[in-house]
Amino acid sequence: MLQTAHRTAYNTDHEAFRDTVRKVLAEHMVPHLDAHEADGIVPREAWKALGEAGMLCPTVSEENGGLGLDFGFNCVVNEEVAYLGSSAGFTLQNDITVNYFERLGNEEQRARYLPGLVSGDIISAIAMTEPGAGSDLQGVKTTAVADGNDLIINGSKTYITNGQNADVVIVVAKTDPSQGAKGTSLILVDAGTPGFEKGRNLDKIGQHSADTSELFFADVRVPRTNILGGEGRGFIHLMEELPQERLSIAVTAQAGAQRAFDEAVNFTKDRKAFGRTVFEFQNTKFTLADLKAKLQVGWAHLDWAIARHLRGELTTDEASAAKLWHTEMQWEMVDAALQLHGGAGYMNEYAIARLWRDARVQRIYGGTSEIMKEVVSRSI
Repeated sequence: MLQTAHRTAYNTDHEAFRDTVRKVLAEHMVPHLDAHEADGIVPREAWKALGEAGMLCPTVSEENGGLGLDFGFNCVVNEEVAYLGSSAGFTLQNDITVNYFERLGNEEQRARYLPGLVSGDIISAIAMTEPGAGSDLQGVKTTAVADGNDLIINGSKTYITNGQNADVVIVVAKTDPSQGAKGTSLILVDAGTPGFEKGRNLDKIGQHSADTSELFFADVRVPRTNILGGEGRGFIHLMEELPQERLSIAVTAQAGAQRAFDEAVNFTKDRKAFGRTVFEFQNTKFTLADLKAKLQVGWAHLDWAIARHLRGELTTDEASAAKLWHTEMQWEMVDAALQLHGGAGYMNEYAIARLWRDARVQRIYGGTSEIMKEVVSRSI
């Protein structure tokens, strides 16, 4: 169990909520983790269960069907799901997509989507990445050409989290390709819209329970009123959400790193070699001591970043630095923890194998570590 006794970012309400989160996950996620991995998707029943417990989109205002809580409650969900070792796409909906709907949506859009996003009846995705455009969103080729009161969308997206489950997708497309980034808009496309096709559930190195898909748009006609926020302001809207998105990844990285460490401690204290436990060897103790020190620093820094974000003070470069440090630390942690497992670490029956696989993409999505260094360097 994730220990939270010395955390400074949370209050008693957050910790009471954590108890609820743990109970719900124990009932609706823990018994099915292996099935989720094998099936490559988390079924809708799990989404509904989390929605009923207030674990989906807790920051949505009461007037829009939510609980009106602060982002700290999102972080509690993130930590517990990550520590569990699940790669379910709840975080994407809680921390990223729902903000676009609530912050940018008009009255009709908010009424249509937000209650379902909160309850789990609606699952969302955001389609940014393309075969030729990853961290550089200015390279997006998907177009949405005006035709009277409609838009005709053509293009393809890839590596889209929640792609199979998604009922609605926020599509990043060029409504005016001649304007470059300034011609980018965010457009809502519902599943089942003619011309919109979901491709295969992609075969990934890790995060197998996260349905990650290709999406295809062939003359997809949607009303112009499906634009989310301002036309031509899509790139700006995306940039506005970066601090929270990158903090969210840092949160999951820290919790995942802690789980890997805990697995290593438990394994080395139980496994014997040459007549004593693996833990009793100096190399093991020194390795774990070094990792524990980094975890201590990581939790302190994460609480600082969460507190700054709750006050509306976390900057893009600070969030980027947090994503960079915590995901790189997570990779160091899972790799060292796997090594301490010896040959057992390479066996999928041990949790560390899944934690190791799932951690690798953390340094890639949400902006690669190299892009994070570029962003941070601009603030120097």
